[in-house]
Amino acid sequence: MRSSELSVRISRRLTHDIASGAIAAGQHVGTQQVADRYGVSRTPVREALSTLEGAGLLKRQANRGYFVPNGIAETAQQWLEDQNKATIDPYQMLANDWLVNKLPEEVTEQYLRQTYGWTKSRVNEILLRANREGWVERKAGYGWRFLPVAKTPEAFDQIYRFRLSIEPAAMMEPTFALDRKVLDEQRRLQDQMLDTDLGGVPDETLLANGSTFHEEIIQLSGNPFFLMSLQRVNRMRRLMEYRAKIDRGRLVEQCTEHLEILDLLESGDVVGASYKMRQHLSGALKRKSPLAWSWASDADVDRDAD
Repeated sequence: MRSSELSVRISRRLTHDIASGAIAAGQHVGTQQVADRYGVSRTPVREALSTLEGAGLLKRQANRGYFVPNGIAETAQQWLEDQNKATIDPYQMLANDWLVNKLPEEVTEQYLRQTYGWTKSRVNEILLRANREGWVERKAGYGWRFLPVAKTPEAFDQIYRFRLSIEPAAMMEPTFALDRKVLDEQRRLQDQMLDTDLGGVPDETLLANGSTFHEEIIQLSGNPFFLMSLQRVNRMRRLMEYRAKIDRGRLVEQCTEHLEILDLLESGDVVGASYKMRQHLSGALKRKSPLAWSWASDADVDRDAD
């Protein structure tokens, strides 16, 4: 991927985080910090920071670097909306066509180049990203195969039953240990969500915040395999979630339940927190069950962001 393309993606991710409050007003935004946050190199990060400075979303202070201005969230949201109107994400285009059965189960890179008019490098970039997200795999011989994970109501049901098995259990691990910094940051994010007009927050940010809460809590288990497993299934379901209509009214209840879990952990009641996590995920499973989905070729069905 060329740096200019990657820097655009970093710019948008940073702006999503600023608009949602994940990166708070007044916070320092360092080049290495961003590179580590998104798993990229420093060069495209510098380009992204410069872009956001030009858009007025970051301010550069001499000898100190970039900072998030106060009261910038609404401006950041408008910038994102303008960017989304101006461009169509090829990755989301491919994902959507797969979800509505416009593509065969197996394709070649040449087929995708001819179908979408993409360059060889663009096709390779998109397929590798889809492979990382868990919905495309390279065939043993030649070509690529789309996977049915999280494409059906049944797959979502299986994912949430799996999460019900591992997330409460991870909190009961003998190596589970509280991290005050993690809990404080998650509390800040949940409070920020409750204090924000969620109607203006991008779906991608809402979904990311929900996933991050659960991944940060399961990481406290001290068992990396719990975290790896949850991250894997979260990537699998994200494909469908992006296309769905998020039930923003449910987000208040979701954030409140997250805060209740944090309260129990901070009070030392890990058993109670584990039970509350099970209740929390059970409720999500009932809302996302195949019967509740009313599955159709369109995805105008409300979803949680959890």
